[in-house]
Amino acid sequence: MSEQTIQSQDIKVAEVFQAFYVVPDYQREYVWETDQVEQLLTDIYGEMAGNQAEAAPEYFIGSIVVCPGTDGVLDLIDGQQRMTTLFLMLCAIRDRLGELGQPPSGALEPQIAAVSVDASGVDRFRYRLELQYEDSGDVLERIAKEKAEEAETTTRSTTNIMNAYETVLGFLRQEFAEDASKLKAFYGYLTNKVKLIRIETQDVAKALKIFETINDRGVGLDAMDLLKNLLFMKANREQFDKLKNVWKELQDTIYEAGEKPLRFLRYFIFSRYDVDQLREDEIYTWFAKHEPECGYGSEPVAFANELLSAARAYTRFLGGRDEKGDKSPALENLQLLGGKAARQHLILLLAGRHLSAPLFDRLAREVENLFFVYVITRENTRDFERNFARWSKDLRKVKGEAEFDAFIEKRFVPSKADLAERFADAFRRLYGFSVQQYRLRYILAKLTQYIEIEASNENEITRWLSSYVKGGFEIEHIFPQSPSKEAVEEFGPAEDLEISERIGNLVLVEKPINASLGNGPFSEKRKVYPQSALLLARAVSERPKVGSNTKINKAVADLEPFEHWNEGAVGRRQEMMRRLACNVWDVPDKSGSPG
Repeated sequence: MSEQTIQSQDIKVAEVFQAFYVVPDYQREYVWETDQVEQLLTDIYGEMAGNQAEAAPEYFIGSIVVCPGTDGVLDLIDGQQRMTTLFLMLCAIRDRLGELGQPPSGALEPQIAAVSVDASGVDRFRYRLELQYEDSGDVLERIAKEKAEEAETTTRSTTNIMNAYETVLGFLRQEFAEDASKLKAFYGYLTNKVKLIRIETQDVAKALKIFETINDRGVGLDAMDLLKNLLFMKANREQFDKLKNVWKELQDTIYEAGEKPLRFLRYFIFSRYDVDQLREDEIYTWFAKHEPECGYGSEPVAFANELLSAARAYTRFLGGRDEKGDKSPALENLQLLGGKAARQHLILLLAGRHLSAPLFDRLAREVENLFFVYVITRENTRDFERNFARWSKDLRKVKGEAEFDAFIEKRFVPSKADLAERFADAFRRLYGFSVQQYRLRYILAKLTQYIEIEASNENEITRWLSSYVKGGFEIEHIFPQSPSKEAVEEFGPAEDLEISERIGNLVLVEKPINASLGNGPFSEKRKVYPQSALLLARAVSERPKVGSNTKINKAVADLEPFEHWNEGAVGRRQEMMRRLACNVWDVPDKSGSPG
């Protein structure tokens, strides 16, 4: 009997990290950045969210290729990016539990490091993952030792590793806040329901051959491949060339946008048909059972063209452009709010493609406002994804303005009203570190932009949110992050040790002004804020002097200037920004003044 030289195992993360792995020195560096890390986190959490732990579906995240190394260690030939990120996720979960004063699960520590016995029978402590390539430094080991603050990030790889760790930690803080039980449930889902295929070969030569084959041909057939085959089975031979060309353009459109084909297909189904729940592994079966509804049996090329049209719109919406490819302020706002990980809003945008340009623009603005409310109130992503899928059925029937108004009144208005009190509470407690950095800039830019438009009408500068996100402005901490002795003495005592990060302590200003403000006391800074061109920044220390311009006077009427800056002033300005936020994102202000 011939010896089996290739073994393939379908295993969960908990089993993956029972072995020890080394990334050999000939491997490329760790290249994943924030987008890829957030995508993995979002995909995993999206599969788990809204389900009881035992009922949550398994989630497959790909494959790794290994071969035997020395001392019982496995050399990791393919899958380094994914494995390094999973290892960092385990470390971040441990560290976040520590921040919450909770001991980690007894299973977690051995998944990060354990003692093994070498060939001589000597115990050896080692981490489950070791990087041997030159640019890795010791950053991964420092993180594993709970000494991330000591790590030096001097190369691209070490910088990316540290960024990935901080991205995971930020995600855990944002999604689970202070709820240790939910964090532990996420850990349980990660280790027990997230799975990958581990392919183990006899030696490195065979491992590299498998690696080459996987990356050249892909592993297995997914719903996209199966759907393509289904269409070819329905097409006659004369249609083959046309169908092949359309399908290639469809795949190129999706891949060039960096999108997952299965997510596109899933959201296409939600937007086009009366379906509000569907897992990725059910997509092909759904298409196979709904041939008459989809029409691909009689018109396979037309159906492929419908998919292509939707994919073009989908990727343009992702890039902040309308279906024609023109820049759109409303879609740009959604791009800046959602980053590159959020996609749920695309369901409604796809469903509303038939609307006139003015109505579609209104739809995008309504989606942005509600999406932001969901983000700030930490609404479960799976729940509002389902809402958007359900609402698509109504949206597809909308023809004119009256029907559109009725749709918004039926779906969007009650949803925001139901979350209004939670929105107010969340905004009162909002810190800069409570959201991703790009969302913090989005929030401050929206507040700033709103005042500018109210004061001077919309123009080619003020209509684009990117003018404030990317237009030479920086986030200024009124009470500095690293305050001078004079700033501390003048500010006075504060019960909140994170007071400098509260949203009420933050304001957008021009880069030169931010550089001149430094870390000094407010008595010096307040003389500088009026030099800003932005009304929200000027209003920190004085009511802008605008003569008889009643439009500007009205815009700044509710902006309280401050003579002194202390913890109470931060709280009052945060409340002022909360009221302003209700206007900006069109949320009912039901809460009145706090407490």
